[in-house]
Amino acid sequence: MQVLIPENLKQEFSADPIADILKRYRTIAVVGLSSDPNRASNHVGEYIKAVGYRMIPVNPNEREVFGEKSYADLETAAAAIAPQKIEIVDIFRRPENIPPVVDRAIAIGAKVIWMQLGIEHEQSAAKALSSGLVIVMDACFFVEHKRRRSSL
Repeated sequence: MQVLIPENLKQEFSADPIADILKRYRTIAVVGLSSDPNRASNHVGEYIKAVGYRMIPVNPNEREVFGEKSYADLETAAAAIAPQKIEIVDIFRRPENIPPVVDRAIAIGAKVIWMQLGIEHEQSAAKALSSGLVIVMDACFFVEHKRRRSSL
């Protein structure tokens, strides 16, 4: 797992920046969320919603997941929930598909890019970091939340 924090935000984070992210941000777009119960994104998306976050499915191949309308892309999702903001963009996409998702996350004013377990993209992370976003790479939201659940 790798966590990158922009220099100007480092003073806002503790020794456990993951816990800070989980406490601070409550609206999460899950990019690549699938309605297929055999997919990891399905389990994580269901968990995110079950523990009280606002979970927004983003997948052009889905109409609805867990009773939530699915959006084709981040811009459409962001417009639909305005004036509320998407704060965390949780990505379940192959590394080669990360750059356009990060570009869209920057464009909508997200605060955190979260690349799920096994997903890393250094160039996109550097771009997001220079745009003021916090980056989490190669980490499972479900696992990290469960580890800290008693303190959240």
